[in-house]
Amino acid sequence: MTLDPAPMLDYLERAEMIVRRVRETQMPAILEAALICTNTIAAGGLVHLFGTGHSRIPIEEIFPRHGSFPGFHPIVELSLTYHNPVVGPNGQRQAMFLEKVEGFGRVILRNFVFGPHDSFIIFSNSGVNQVVIDVALEAKTRGMPVIAVVSVAHCQASTPRHSSGKRLIDCADVTIDNCAPAGDALVTIEGLQYPVGPGSTIGYAAVVNALKCLVAAELTKRGQPPLVLTSSVLIGSAASEELFERTYDEYRARVAQVYGGGRSTPQTSR
Repeated sequence: MTLDPAPMLDYLERAEMIVRRVRETQMPAILEAALICTNTIAAGGLVHLFGTGHSRIPIEEIFPRHGSFPGFHPIVELSLTYHNPVVGPNGQRQAMFLEKVEGFGRVILRNFVFGPHDSFIIFSNSGVNQVVIDVALEAKTRGMPVIAVVSVAHCQASTPRHSSGKRLIDCADVTIDNCAPAGDALVTIEGLQYPVGPGSTIGYAAVVNALKCLVAAELTKRGQPPLVLTSSVLIGSAASEELFERTYDEYRARVAQVYGGGRSTPQTSR
């Protein structure tokens, strides 16, 4: 029996289209966002990252992983993102309920101390659930620039749920479209009622890695080249392990501020 490759090829073609649309339409927004992030990190501040559900994926794509560097602060609330049990304790129903509880976002941010140079990136494919709007509005109240990464098509097709009547794109200083379609899934299969193969993760990955490369380049131009987590395949085991230790130490020093520690001094690679 030979499988028909058409659905696979259809998905890959549509995924390529998402990356192409990001390149063709989102470069000005990504450049603007990269400048905000660079200014934050160069000044010793933190770019805070927040998302619920599968939108934790681009957060972890930014930091920590190979090819990433300190200056970004992932805020991943497990009650909103710990989906692998699906049912039972910590199940999907609970997470989907909690992301619609207005006020929960403010409670989450109450745990942190934010500095004068900090900024925020908020990921949400729909951009309408109450928690992400809470976080965006609270960040704005605290004077931080807010960058939203959403599917603009999905966001505009979705009814606002927050009592403010706002979508995430209404709260943001900069909006980056991940270029996924409304509904997210890309492939229609004959005989199957609903489409399969979500595309937002493809768009998210393209956006955040393009952003990260821009920030690294600008920090280097400013004489503050970042400490980059680098694979042993490229630099050998000993050098990679030593660089990981220094990178984690710098991250620890930077993130201490969010728990009331002193402000960090920007570091450079050595």
